[in-house]
Amino acid sequence: MLRLAEILLFLTPFALFILWRVLAPSGGLSVRFVALVAGALVVLFLTLIWYRGVGSMSPHASYVPPTYKDGRIVPGHAAPP
Repeated sequence: MLRLAEILLFLTPFALFILWRVLAPSGGLSVRFVALVAGALVVLFLTLIWYRGVGSMSPHASYVPPTYKDGRIVPGHAAPP
Protein backbone atom coordinates (compact mmCIF):
# COMPACT_ATOMS: atom_id res chain seq x y z
CA MET A 1 0.00 0.00 0.00
CA LEU A 2 2.87 2.34 0.76
CA ARG A 3 4.34 1.76 -2.69
CA LEU A 4 1.00 2.74 -4.27
CA ALA A 5 0.91 5.96 -2.24
CA GLU A 6 4.45 6.81 -3.32
CA ILE A 7 3.59 6.23 -6.96
CA LEU A 8 0.45 8.38 -6.69
CA LEU A 9 2.39 11.18 -5.01
CA PHE A 10 4.97 11.02 -7.79
CA LEU A 11 2.38 11.05 -10.61
CA THR A 12 0.12 13.77 -9.15
CA PRO A 13 2.09 16.77 -10.53
CA PHE A 14 2.16 15.22 -14.00
CA ALA A 15 -1.59 14.54 -13.90
CA LEU A 16 -2.27 18.11 -12.77
CA PHE A 17 -0.12 19.48 -15.58
CA ILE A 18 -1.97 17.38 -18.17
CA LEU A 19 -5.31 18.47 -16.69
CA TRP A 20 -4.19 22.09 -16.84
CA ARG A 21 -3.16 21.76 -20.48
CA VAL A 22 -6.49 20.12 -21.37
CA LEU A 23 -8.57 22.75 -19.56
CA ALA A 24 -6.55 25.72 -20.84
CA PRO A 25 -5.18 24.76 -24.26
CA SER A 26 -4.55 28.37 -25.28
CA GLY A 27 -1.98 28.70 -22.52
CA GLY A 28 -3.87 31.21 -20.43
CA LEU A 29 -6.03 30.67 -17.41
CA SER A 30 -9.25 32.54 -16.91
CA VAL A 31 -9.49 35.15 -14.19
CA ARG A 32 -12.31 33.19 -12.59
CA PHE A 33 -10.19 30.04 -12.33
CA VAL A 34 -7.27 31.93 -10.78
CA ALA A 35 -9.63 33.59 -8.29
CA LEU A 36 -11.13 30.21 -7.32
CA VAL A 37 -7.71 28.67 -6.77
CA ALA A 38 -6.57 31.67 -4.74
CA GLY A 39 -9.73 31.47 -2.63
CA ALA A 40 -9.22 27.75 -2.06
CA LEU A 41 -5.64 28.37 -0.93
CA VAL A 42 -6.78 31.07 1.50
CA VAL A 43 -9.42 28.72 2.95
CA LEU A 44 -6.82 25.95 3.26
CA PHE A 45 -4.38 28.26 5.02
CA LEU A 46 -7.02 29.53 7.46
CA THR A 47 -8.19 25.97 8.16
CA LEU A 48 -4.64 24.88 8.99
CA ILE A 49 -4.24 27.81 11.40
CA TRP A 50 -7.59 27.00 13.06
CA TYR A 51 -6.82 23.28 13.32
CA ARG A 52 -3.48 23.99 14.97
CA GLY A 53 -5.20 25.85 17.80
CA VAL A 54 -8.09 23.44 18.32
CA GLY A 55 -6.27 20.20 19.04
CA SER A 56 -3.20 21.52 20.79
CA MET A 57 -2.40 20.99 24.43
CA SER A 58 -0.42 23.20 26.78
CA PRO A 59 3.34 23.06 26.29
CA HIS A 60 3.78 22.22 29.98
CA ALA A 61 1.18 19.45 30.07
CA SER A 62 2.24 15.84 29.86
CA TYR A 63 0.58 13.29 27.61
CA VAL A 64 -1.06 10.29 29.26
CA PRO A 65 -1.41 7.41 26.77
CA PRO A 66 -4.60 5.32 26.50
CA THR A 67 -4.96 2.81 29.33
CA TYR A 68 -7.12 -0.20 30.08
CA LYS A 69 -9.00 0.18 33.41
CA ASP A 70 -11.93 -1.82 34.74
CA GLY A 71 -12.63 -3.44 31.37
CA ARG A 72 -12.75 -0.12 29.53
CA ILE A 73 -10.22 1.77 27.43
CA VAL A 74 -9.58 5.22 28.79
CA PRO A 75 -8.56 7.50 25.91
CA GLY A 76 -5.26 9.35 25.96
CA HIS A 77 -5.35 12.85 27.32
CA ALA A 78 -3.22 15.74 28.55
CA ALA A 79 -2.53 15.77 32.28
CA PRO A 80 -2.06 19.14 33.96
CA PRO A 81 1.50 19.93 35.02
